[in-house]
Amino acid sequence: MSASARTLVVIALLALAGCGEGPKQGGAPPPPTVTVAKPVQRTIVDQDEYVGRFVAVDMVEVRARVSGYLEQVHFQDGQIVKQGDLLFTIDKRPFQNTLAQANANLALARSNLTFTEGDFARAQQLLRDRTISEQLYDQRAQAFRNAQASVAANEAQVKQAQLDLEFTELRAPVAGRIGDRRVTQGNLVTGGTGGNTTLLASIVSIDPIRLEFTFDEAAYLRYERLSSDGKEMTGRGGNVIVALKLLDEREFAHRGYMDFVDNVIDRSTGTIRARAQFSNPSSVFTPGMFARVRVPGSPAYQALLVPDAAIASEQSRKYVLVVDGEGAARQKYVTLGQVIDGLRVIKEGLVSDDRIIVNGLMLARPGAKVTAQEQETPPAKTPRPTTQ
Repeated sequence: MSASARTLVVIALLALAGCGEGPKQGGAPPPPTVTVAKPVQRTIVDQDEYVGRFVAVDMVEVRARVSGYLEQVHFQDGQIVKQGDLLFTIDKRPFQNTLAQANANLALARSNLTFTEGDFARAQQLLRDRTISEQLYDQRAQAFRNAQASVAANEAQVKQAQLDLEFTELRAPVAGRIGDRRVTQGNLVTGGTGGNTTLLASIVSIDPIRLEFTFDEAAYLRYERLSSDGKEMTGRGGNVIVALKLLDEREFAHRGYMDFVDNVIDRSTGTIRARAQFSNPSSVFTPGMFARVRVPGSPAYQALLVPDAAIASEQSRKYVLVVDGEGAARQKYVTLGQVIDGLRVIKEGLVSDDRIIVNGLMLARPGAKVTAQEQETPPAKTPRPTTQ
């Protein structure tokens, strides 16, 4: 074989090898793989959230009923006191002397009463015997009545002196936490019922405690409408359960009940005041502290819920992607509700058989084919009760 023939053979072999090794062109990429799940069906209750402030059930300013020098303080600032605990003692000696004098005056009045009573009895006999005049009889009768009145007046003075002596010991009228003493031992305190009495300390009850909050007129009307339909929502009956969380807590873990809704709407704010009561055994809740409270805003109803991550936005509208029977992703615009345990309530736009893309949302495009992998729907949870 000549050199030119060998060259032609080599070129032909290289051409055949090149045709076998070239990459295939024109094949379409496979559809993206996404995870789909059906909405969760659950019985829920809409919750309204408000910000409130704790207030004590009982708050008492400790003031003296009698004036005198403060002799002793019987508590530590900020401690928990029980009802009836001794808090302050005022110097008793002036009041003991007043009581002794009142007792002496009472004894004198009773002695006079005994004398006038006998004198009056003799006058009655003498009048029957017509030995004395009626004028003298009337004088002795008047003396007897005056003596009776004097005894009654002195008995009242003795009781008042005893009360004043008791008032020298100031005891806790309610159980709770006492603040700091406003007056130290040895100072003169002013007592009585006037406006210039001396404030000695203040006590606030701790357990239970109340949370006061306000809601607007629209919410009030909604609660009233539901209550008129036989569903207690206003809380006036004391059987509406509410939930609370503090500013540093993530969950509404504390349970209480509403016990009061005011009878007027504030003209300046258009809101009405409400109140809920909570147990506070650990004394964490403190009067003046802020907290958030959840109040039932609807009767229980069946709702559809989806993971919050499955919701996308298109300007101001919200939508989810569902996979239809042909394996294509379709948009469905939805109306959102509250978030419960990481799932978003869907008010409108879905049915229970929709297959929603819950994972791989960024890979899917409306109208495009996808490869759907079914995910097991989370089991429905039993809602917490809203009434007791």
